[in-house]
Amino acid sequence: MREYLLTLCVTAAVTYLLTGPVRKFAIVAGAMPEIRARDVHREPTPRLGGIAMFFGLCAGLLVADHLTNLNQVFETSNEPRALLSGAALIWLIGVLDDKFEIDALIKLGGQMIAAGVMVVQGLTILWLPIPGVGSVALTQWQGTLLTVALVVITINAVNFVDGLDGLAAGMVCIAATAFFLYAYRIWYSYGIEAAAPATLFAAILMGMCLGFMPHNMHPARIFMGDSGSMLIGLVLAAGAISVTGQVDPDALKLFAGSEKEAVHQTVPVYIPLLLPLTIIAVPAADLILAIVRRTWRGQSPFAADRGHLHHRLLEIGHSHSRAVLIMYFWSALIAFGALAYSVNSASMWIVLGVVLLSAIGLLLLLLPRFRPRAPRWMERFVPPRYRRRGAVAALSLEASTPATPADQSAAGSEDRTPVVSGVSGVNGATAIGPRSRMADRRKAGTR
Repeated sequence: MREYLLTLCVTAAVTYLLTGPVRKFAIVAGAMPEIRARDVHREPTPRLGGIAMFFGLCAGLLVADHLTNLNQVFETSNEPRALLSGAALIWLIGVLDDKFEIDALIKLGGQMIAAGVMVVQGLTILWLPIPGVGSVALTQWQGTLLTVALVVITINAVNFVDGLDGLAAGMVCIAATAFFLYAYRIWYSYGIEAAAPATLFAAILMGMCLGFMPHNMHPARIFMGDSGSMLIGLVLAAGAISVTGQVDPDALKLFAGSEKEAVHQTVPVYIPLLLPLTIIAVPAADLILAIVRRTWRGQSPFAADRGHLHHRLLEIGHSHSRAVLIMYFWSALIAFGALAYSVNSASMWIVLGVVLLSAIGLLLLLLPRFRPRAPRWMERFVPPRYRRRGAVAALSLEASTPATPADQSAAGSEDRTPVVSGVSGVNGATAIGPRSRMADRRKAGTR
């Protein structure tokens, strides 16, 4: 565990220290696209944060290669090299997209090629545990197609959810934490060495996200861009493929019965088609809804819009920070709920706990519609949304009444212009303002 933590800390430190210089480089290189109609931020913000994350990945792998216990992962498995090759390719495509905004189909082709590179080097699904049947060996073409599909789905799910400051990095960090605990339990508790690469990938992914988040939290000073979102999506998919497609469920020996019983008991967390989607269920749901919504409108599935889940949270009245925290909550609930179920699937308390927390999450979604009203003596000190309508009108009338000469002399000769929420320049970057942007969206040609 100490070596994994050391790898995590080195990855986080390198990512954190390089993000500042990368931000300056992005500004000089002009990787600051203009504000689009679907964007939430109000000022051009540099991208290319994925550069720092990629070098953090390289640093983590380099440190792990020189540690006593983790060095065996590189000696007995080719998966770390396969991950680095696929990550370098997808990162290069992301950097080009952040700078030149390449076509979506070209990015999709690059994602498939990156997945194919990992498959060629051995990072692929070898068998599937199917309930009631057992472990079913896959042919080379079946394993390749399934691996490529999982990689592409996970990359695009993470890419789609990257719409608010700190959202994608935080959600993937939560998923990586749950996945690390799951893979470490298989590697350490049951002595299955085939789970060691997945544990290492999860630790490095946690470090990449933790090192980048201080620069990316609202208001963000830099965005990870496609070079970062596609990179962390690929690393997450690689870990899931490694532990689910190459670890034999019967090797766990959880039960004294047959292999079919073991597979049946562990199926909630072992089916490779479901594990990545379970860990990133919220981004995956957003991806599916976006494809259905755009196809229904006759648009391309890759056409950008403002219909994502985080956009809807902002529309119903949540603040930027609250919307991000709600998405964190649901991601943690699903990821750690699956983790707890994998530890003890027979416990009813786990199910009841998940149901209770789900009810709390639904209550949080409805909070903007239940706005508490402050007492009259506090109405001058609280935001307008918590004031009574009469008080808001009175305060507005008082503000619009011209001041008398005595008031002007008391206030001094200095002119103070109030800062309006949402105007470019608040907090130096991405302040969220009023949601009256329908005219801008029509001008931009969106529906």
